[in-house]
Amino acid sequence: SSNIRTMALLGNQTLISHFILLGLFTHSPLHLFLFSIIMAMFLVALSGNGLMILLINTDSRLHSPMYFFLSWLSLMDLMLISTIVPRMAIDYLLGHGSISFTGCGLQILFFLTLLGDECFLLAFMAYDRYVAISNPLRYSVVMSRRVCWLMVAGSWLFGLVDGLIQAVFTLRFPYCGSQEIDHFFCEVPAVLKLACADTSLYETMIYVCCVLMLLLPFSVISASYLRILITVLHMRSAEGRQKAFATCSSHMAAVSLFYGAAMITYMRPQAYHSSKTPVGDRATSIFYTILTPMLNPLIYSLRNKEVMRAFKKITSIFIL
Repeated sequence: SSNIRTMALLGNQTLISHFILLGLFTHSPLHLFLFSIIMAMFLVALSGNGLMILLINTDSRLHSPMYFFLSWLSLMDLMLISTIVPRMAIDYLLGHGSISFTGCGLQILFFLTLLGDECFLLAFMAYDRYVAISNPLRYSVVMSRRVCWLMVAGSWLFGLVDGLIQAVFTLRFPYCGSQEIDHFFCEVPAVLKLACADTSLYETMIYVCCVLMLLLPFSVISASYLRILITVLHMRSAEGRQKAFATCSSHMAAVSLFYGAAMITYMRPQAYHSSKTPVGDRATSIFYTILTPMLNPLIYSLRNKEVMRAFKKITSIFIL
């Protein structure tokens, strides 16, 4: 099919059969050092999220709704970073980044599915904490096992629909002329810059999708944490207030980093056509493809006393 595509003509221009990812780094000493940092972050993300999944599934004390959501967040982060970094590393080490249309489409599908999953899951996690703190007596009823599974299934469904729509529509455009994607993976805005057709209507559709996938969950998260903070302010215990404030602030910092970077990339129509800021676009993408998957287990879980108890328990078994 790639040969047929290569021979197809758009006017007097030949449609290209594959893309070339330019990547993040050159082979200068500085960039080699930065590449090493990225790989170290990747390994930390793999081990941190893998450890969280292991601890939550093996320790019965961590079988509450909060940890149920955290185990799914860790799985999504593991899959998200694995969709991007290994391919980027191989391209860098081999010295070329050729990727077929099918490969590019699959990367868009997997990446946007997981990004969408995480957007909605983070909103459900914030709502879970709101119910736990503001309405503890009804917590077990409101956040039943069935409700938790429905929330996770809903996250996957919304993410998959968004990923499928954007992957299919992005690759339906004709691509001719330059094959070079000035990015380290097939991200929709970077790919659309190479399209030989008017993409303005599609860009509007993406904007609407982003309002649903980014702004709506972020609004739920902000409202949930605002209600939590109001509840915390009425606590009599100064120690309890301080602990709750510390937890809320770290969670909101991680969420703002994730959603903020995604909004900058996907809610700027001019970014699709601008060729003046590719370095800034690539740097922004690092936040939600590499940095937040690494930080999430540290912020949400590994600072938690119950998680640390489970970690000590499992390490003692291995030592013995």
